[in-house]
Amino acid sequence: MYIPPAFAVTDPEKLHAFIEAHSFGLLVSTHGAEPFATHLPFLLDRAAGPNGTLVGHLARANPHWRALDGREALAVFSGPHAYISPTWYEAAEVVPTWNYVAVHAYGTARLVEDPDDLARILTEMVGAYERSLPRPWSIEPGSDYFQKMARAVVGFRVEVRRLEGKWKLNQNHPPERRERVIRVLQEAAGHDAQEVARLMAEWPGQ
Repeated sequence: MYIPPAFAVTDPEKLHAFIEAHSFGLLVSTHGAEPFATHLPFLLDRAAGPNGTLVGHLARANPHWRALDGREALAVFSGPHAYISPTWYEAAEVVPTWNYVAVHAYGTARLVEDPDDLARILTEMVGAYERSLPRPWSIEPGSDYFQKMARAVVGFRVEVRRLEGKWKLNQNHPPERRERVIRVLQEAAGHDAQEVARLMAEWPGQ
């Protein structure tokens, strides 16, 4: 990912927290001679490997897994984003842009087809996404239904070799321009605009 120095975030704790908060990502690798991508939820095991390990599963009907084991993979996690109009800067010789936050994780994918290991992955994933709900749903790994569903998926792990973080929040503009943009976004409708404003206001030196 192209990251000008002003937009770079390298703190592993911050990057891990971002992945956990925006865990529905995009898994990209090659299938044949072409790139192949699958949108799916991930879990992050922070303690597995020096940069953590991403864990997930693919539908067995999805051909992505057949060319995944041992291959280099990229997981893309996207956060809030917002269009920025040059009129908001109240300055001359400026252009439109887009503010956004994203994290890229690179590593080698390994398939998980061992039934017990796959059951742990599925149980942990359900637990992670259900625990905050008023009436959490749970699975019974020993049930016939679970076993049938588990045979329809393939688990995977990607031990993260490299993490990249890009917080593109107008850091290349003077503080007074950034403050104007923050005010406009704070008054705008929509969750993303509000979140971008919050992140801009929290940036060191703002």
